[in-house]
Amino acid sequence: MKKILIIQTAFIGDVILATPLIEKLKNFYPKAEIDFLLRKGNEGLLKNHPKINEVLIWDKKKHKYNSLAKLGREVRRNKYDLLINLQRFASSGLLTTSSKAKIKIGFAKNPFSFAYTHKFPHVIDQEMHEVHRNLSLIEGLTDNSFQPPVLYPSDSDFEKVEALRRSGAYYCVAPASVWFTKQFPADKWIEMIDQINHDHPVYLLGSPSDLDLCAEIREKTIHENVRILAGELTFLQSAALMKGARMNFVNDSAPLHIASAVNAPVTAIFCSTIPEFGFGPLSDHSRVIETKESLECRPCGLHGKKACPKGHFKCATTIDTTEILKFGKNKSR
Repeated sequence: MKKILIIQTAFIGDVILATPLIEKLKNFYPKAEIDFLLRKGNEGLLKNHPKINEVLIWDKKKHKYNSLAKLGREVRRNKYDLLINLQRFASSGLLTTSSKAKIKIGFAKNPFSFAYTHKFPHVIDQEMHEVHRNLSLIEGLTDNSFQPPVLYPSDSDFEKVEALRRSGAYYCVAPASVWFTKQFPADKWIEMIDQINHDHPVYLLGSPSDLDLCAEIREKTIHENVRILAGELTFLQSAALMKGARMNFVNDSAPLHIASAVNAPVTAIFCSTIPEFGFGPLSDHSRVIETKESLECRPCGLHGKKACPKGHFKCATTIDTTEILKFGKNKSR
């Protein structure tokens, strides 16, 4: 096995949950060159990755199909021995089937899986984490042992946040999510942050699009030591900062998986979704917070929604913020 390509062109968390394949394949085939194909915007996750030969980038927003055709030609030129497609959509399936790779592995849900050399079911149940589902694709080439996700912040990433890490005990909060029903409400974040010791800094993390939410939280909290870092840090710089936090508070979203990938302490708040879908935290020090109310409408889907289908959003509003902080106070790194 000399040349391997992994395809995962979905979102940030999906790429992170694909990194166990890099680790395991490199362990079993140390001389192999491993490439990774992802969507434009996510390449920063794998910057300077010590086990990746090349990152291929698909620009889905600009000239989507021209970019896909160009990638297809590049993939064919590279003559991969093994191609693993973690995506279940037609575009990645077409890329896989036209790749000329000797071995093509993926999930049976992909409409082009009929042309794969090996295909496997992708089943959402209450017994399997998404990492297990991904690793199941390569069990026949490796083994069935578990491998957690891994990111590699560089020395320069740690240097970027060194002054923040030297501030003593601190907390990170990633308050935003792409989906409304996955996002703990701003007033609940404020209520929680108000209860944190004011001597301990609270860093608000996220992308530039999260600035308004972070500004609202900082403006309304009575905590006197809250700093907005949304839009200021790269993925790996955020990972470096989260690694040193006393606790990271996150939604069921990408920052949860960033914490898992650097084994950072994390408290994950699940609103409309449930960890049994297979996207819970994997850090040694981790906790899941959910409503204690029995709601017939929860979960309302595998992914988040733009609005609560019932209009009450009780899966979030009934969560007790004092419960969230118990773990943060009692655990340390």
